[in-house]
Amino acid sequence: MAPNMNLHNHSLLVRAAVSFALSLALMGADSESGSAAAQPRAKGRFDVRDYGAAGDGRTLDSLALNQAIQACAAAGGGQVLFPPGTYLSGSLHLRNGVTLLLEAGATLVGSTNLADYERFAPPADTPEGRFRPAWHRALILGDGLQDTAVIGPGIINGNKVFDPQGEERMRGPHTILLGNGRHLTLRDITIIDSANYAVLLENCQQVEVRNVKITGGWDGVHFRGWPGRACRDVTIVGCQFYTGDDSIAGRYWENVLISDCIVNSSCNGIRLIGPATHLVIHGCLFYGPGVHPHRTSNRYNMLAAINLQPGAWDKTEGVLDDVLIADVTMRNVTTPFHFTLKPGNTAGRLTINRVGATGVYRAASSVESWADAPFTNVVFRDVSIEFDGGGTLADARLPIKPPPADARPLPAWGFYARNVKHLAFENVRLSLANGDLRPVLIGERVERLTLDGFKFPRLPGAADPLLLTNVAEVHVRDTDLPAPKP
Repeated sequence: MAPNMNLHNHSLLVRAAVSFALSLALMGADSESGSAAAQPRAKGRFDVRDYGAAGDGRTLDSLALNQAIQACAAAGGGQVLFPPGTYLSGSLHLRNGVTLLLEAGATLVGSTNLADYERFAPPADTPEGRFRPAWHRALILGDGLQDTAVIGPGIINGNKVFDPQGEERMRGPHTILLGNGRHLTLRDITIIDSANYAVLLENCQQVEVRNVKITGGWDGVHFRGWPGRACRDVTIVGCQFYTGDDSIAGRYWENVLISDCIVNSSCNGIRLIGPATHLVIHGCLFYGPGVHPHRTSNRYNMLAAINLQPGAWDKTEGVLDDVLIADVTMRNVTTPFHFTLKPGNTAGRLTINRVGATGVYRAASSVESWADAPFTNVVFRDVSIEFDGGGTLADARLPIKPPPADARPLPAWGFYARNVKHLAFENVRLSLANGDLRPVLIGERVERLTLDGFKFPRLPGAADPLLLTNVAEVHVRDTDLPAPKP
């Protein structure tokens, strides 16, 4: 069985590599015309001070800044330059071919007057089209753009412009909202104190977010496609997240690469709330507790590092497939992996390679389908996880109910699997900082379970390490257990 699994995963890796290489090649081929893989061409520079911007942090500069953007677009594109200074503004409307360049020492600050903000309007037939219209307000807005960028090294300050009439009676405008766009770049900027999401992308394609630092606020980069219109070819590379809510989140993704990022959150690191295909998460560090508080609850603890939960928030039917998580480090999270399905969603192949986690303090990792369809093929390979432990025999008798929005305590301390067709653990090593009397692994409705080099501590008085119900096949190799009887 192991050779077949290796061939399968080799195929998965090749497909992922080819998919992203093709995506990057296509973007690179367009670089001369201003693709997301390169800075859009600068036909000319338009200094915002030439259009009357004061940059003193007191004068509302919205009119002057928008005039500079319009002049740049009318000239066929180029750069709108923000020299050192503090530019107080309401909504800025980006245009095709325009790059906002915030120099070192330049800060764009959101106005505290909610009347200074305008909004994006998603189509009425989309889930987001049914939101309260004010939810789509933003400091920087773009609709239907191509070859557009916001680059640093300056700062964009959302200024905590809260709205007592907004979501949770506090959320105000997003900092950057781009909808229906192609060839978009966010690079080298710092975004602080967003009043809602730092970056919201809706139905955008060929997007590069590179070397961006986001601190405070709610979600960091949140990108949503719509049913039948996925956000495609999105790369988030070399970024730093220190967010109060989920660092990276969204749904309806296709061809997404998240790589070489530092992820610190007072909520989840990555939270997927809808379908996604061809997703790679590589070379990232996830750690808690959060540097900035979760604004709704004022807590700091980090929840799941990677939370893939299509359908958990609302009915978002579709498939989760061709997911690769590799070379990832985690510290002080509720759980490394929380993978769930709700009715209407299906899942194909998920491969988790070379992951190390320590200080896992609340929940076992889980792969659980509460839909009719199972997870098809899930492999954990070369994974090491240290759990805080402390569970009792009474905890081992906890009932298992469908999960809420976040990971919850379970009657196993290592892994919980439910409704999975093929599940494999290859060279997976689990350890405990403190004793735990719960089972290591609970499996329910698993067609084929492989334990190959599955290592864990055996504690006196603990429950049986494996609790399997309706598991059709169990293959054991290099594991300190006799083949369990399902």
